[in-house]
Parts: sequence; C-alpha cells; structure tokens
Amino acid sequence: MAEVLVLVDHVDGEVKKVTTELLTAARRIGEPSAVWVGEASDSGTAKLAEYGAQKVYTAPAELNDYVVAPTAELLAKLARDTGAAAVLVSATAQNKEVAGRTAVKLGSGVLTDVVDVSADLVTDHSIFGGAMVTKAKVRSGAAVVAVRPNSVPAEPQAGEAAVQAVEVEVPEAAKGARVVERVAQEQGERPELTEAAIVVSGGRGVGSDDFTVVEKLADSLGAAVGASRAAVDAGWYPNQFQVGQTGKTVSPNLYIALGISGAIQHRAGMQTSKNIVAVNKDPEAPIFEIADFGVVGDLHTVAPQLTEEIGKRK
Repeated sequence: MAEVLVLVDHVDGEVKKVTTELLTAARRIGEPSAVWVGEASDSGTAKLAEYGAQKVYTAPAELNDYVVAPTAELLAKLARDTGAAAVLVSATAQNKEVAGRTAVKLGSGVLTDVVDVSADLVTDHSIFGGAMVTKAKVRSGAAVVAVRPNSVPAEPQAGEAAVQAVEVEVPEAAKGARVVERVAQEQGERPELTEAAIVVSGGRGVGSDDFTVVEKLADSLGAAVGASRAAVDAGWYPNQFQVGQTGKTVSPNLYIALGISGAIQHRAGMQTSKNIVAVNKDPEAPIFEIADFGVVGDLHTVAPQLTEEIGKRK
C-alpha cells in the first residue's frame, strides 16, 4: 500500500484538528505518514498515532525560519523517496502555496479547496460560492491536495506513528524569504474560526461595534465568532474574523448568521456549512435561500432568547 504524506499543522507541540481530518482522508487512499517540521512532541505523536499515522517524519525546525519554499522541498523529497500516492495539506493560505510549489517540483498537479476525497483520489470542490460541486483528479504523478478544515469528519484508528528523522538539502533559492518575527494573536478561550464545529457570525444588522449579543450566543454554544465583510469594513469587529470570499472559509456543523443579508461574497465563505440558521428582519434576505432554519426577526430580540434557552438546558 502506497504512503500518503500528511503535512502536520501544529501549535506549541499540539496537533491541530484539521490534521486528524487529513489523516482520516489519507487512510482512504493508502498508508498515512505524517510530516512534522520541527521536533515532534510526545503528545503530538500520540495524537497522530490515534488517527492512524503509521510513520512520523520529522524535519529540522530551522525549515520554519523561511517562508514556505523549504517545506515544499521537504514534501517533494519525501514524495519521491517514498513513492507516495499523494500529499495532503490543510487549505490555509500558506499551505496552498506549499501545495502549489510541491506539485511543480513533482511534475504533478495540485487540487485546492477540496471538500472531499475518494479512495481513487477523485476530489470534490465547492465552487461558485457553494452553488455547485465539481470533481477533479490529477492525471499523473503524486496528487497534492489541499483540504478545507471541517470537510472530512475525523475518525480515530490506531497507527504505529514510528518517528523517523529526515534531512533535506534546501537550495539557496528557497531561502530567499526569511521569517524575521512571529506575533501571536490573542485567541482567547473560543475555538479557532476555521476549525470550529459551531460558528456564530454577526453582520450589518448588529448595528454597532458592540458584538456582545453575538459573543454571548457563541459562548453559550462553545462556538467561534465570525463577522461579515460589512461589519468588518465598518470597524465593528477585527478583520481576522471575517467570513467570506475575501475573508476566511468555514465549514462548521452549525453556522448561525445574525443580521447577515447573505450576499454572494459572504456565502462563498460559509455555504458548505452542514446546518445554517439565519436570523434577519428582512424576509427577502438572500441568506434564507440557503438556510436550513430561518427566523424573521430582530437579532437583538431573538439571539438573547436563544442564549437564555441554551443556558437553561445546560
């Protein structure tokens, strides 16, 4: 069975949820092998083993001192050396660039913003703001696949996770861009937006920079907070929480849109959510076209009632 390489997303030694989803997808194709840039932590290795990684390739941490190119060199080398069937990465902005560079080095193809992948490496893509799903396949070589978070349900399956250190010779051309500083954003206790199982987003209907009504509902559900472009452009909420075509793409199990009209720009970032609940005063708002459940009403009345009811059931 051919190996399938999975690039590990990790923060402070802890494996991010999207990596467990990638390992689950990789098991459909072949034998999952995790690729960890830096020294793998014991807890991280245990998590990789829990989700089926048979091997864990560790590369020198100094590869992280440069921007994307050395990681692509590493993945390409491992794919050639192991005869890997595919390389899977998360569909973040950075990793999509890694994917493109890796595919060029392998002379294969890259598939981005994938929402599902089959055993024969046919991938599903949500396009046109989620209005259509297309299928694609790389015609030759090891496919490089960037999968959206929350697209493949993570399913545990024990693996050996045998750790194996690897070295890669990085050409000078790949060291042209160096990371000079990293600034950690305050995350708080809420889950990361792109990985959250539940997202509560506020839009123009919030009416001001007081997002308390949105945040209280999110906190009652253990959810992440998002915002529409209109709310971000108005300065009501930080731009790192923007959901949409020019913001972040989310695909949670539950997406609650408060006071969001549902313009195509916003729908492009959340239409693949499993369940969509919309609250809007305008019964003709486009968001109701894609909502599974809709409430025509003032979010400042509906959301606090919902928050109160959730609190009663805890």
